[in-house]
Amino acid sequence: MQKQILDACCGSRMFWFNKQNPDVLFIDKRAESHDIDIGTPGTIGRKPVVIAPDFIADFTNMPFPSESFVHVVFDPPHLTSSGTGIINKKYGELNGDWREMLRKGFSECFRVLKINGTLIFKWATTQYPASEILRLTPYKPLYGHLSGKKSTTHWIAFVKQE
Repeated sequence: MQKQILDACCGSRMFWFNKQNPDVLFIDKRAESHDIDIGTPGTIGRKPVVIAPDFIADFTNMPFPSESFVHVVFDPPHLTSSGTGIINKKYGELNGDWREMLRKGFSECFRVLKINGTLIFKWATTQYPASEILRLTPYKPLYGHLSGKKSTTHWIAFVKQE
């Protein structure tokens, strides 16, 4: 039986209540582990960040048939800096023509999403406002939610109409 839910760039599955949810296909273009405990007061005892997707794939070119999933989660990297800090290790980076990368990501997520399926998009406004990112897709969001204190995180819902 094919899984009905796709996490298109799962990273370490941080926001999932069940990180092993059997209904979800977790994909990412990387599989790696990063130690967080570097001996400083804020890192002592912290567990490593583990990126362990079920399947290695890039969200800009997914190897799935069109209209394969009823629900897609799209939480792409949101930083373009090439730093080596924990944020870059946890979330990955937007490289090169990052606008085109995100445009292709949206296109692929909607391609693999079934008609009347839902897409949840998560974006942190650390470097770029959500309004700029939403211009990269022709689909219009239904609603969203803002959270966070230092930078705003947007959770935005879409439904794929015919």
